[in-house]
Amino acid sequence: MIHAGLPAPDFTLPRDGGSLVTLSSLRPQPVVIFAYGSDGTPTCTNEVMDFNGLAAEFAALGVLVFGLSKDSVAKHDKFITKMGIVLPLLSDAKGQMMEGWGAFGEKQFFGKTVQGVLRKTFLIDGAGVVAHVWQVGRVKGHAAEVLDHLKAQQ
Repeated sequence: MIHAGLPAPDFTLPRDGGSLVTLSSLRPQPVVIFAYGSDGTPTCTNEVMDFNGLAAEFAALGVLVFGLSKDSVAKHDKFITKMGIVLPLLSDAKGQMMEGWGAFGEKQFFGKTVQGVLRKTFLIDGAGVVAHVWQVGRVKGHAAEVLDHLKAQQ
């Protein structure tokens, strides 16, 4: 699990369209990565669309934003086409990156303990250090909260 102040563990993952993204190659741009459960489910779709709706504002701040789930590249491609998403979506099909970053593990779901995605958002600064981690309890307004945090840091 990672925490603010620690170097972000590097990763290389496929994104929609099939190209690879390596975190360290994105420096010196700050990066936001939001982990969500699955393309097309109501709450996850709302979260992706909220970040997508603010994509131009994140870009104006020089911040790269990526969605992250265990969905395949093919599923991401279909979701992007269907919903008109402009943000890149990373595929961690085996869940290794998500687990290592503390975004996959044990959680309560309808009163039962299950293994699943732990909805978190990570802000990685231009030096590759974790600047902030949000444990997302409520999706509504979360993307705007992240954007406001970034604006306050400018």
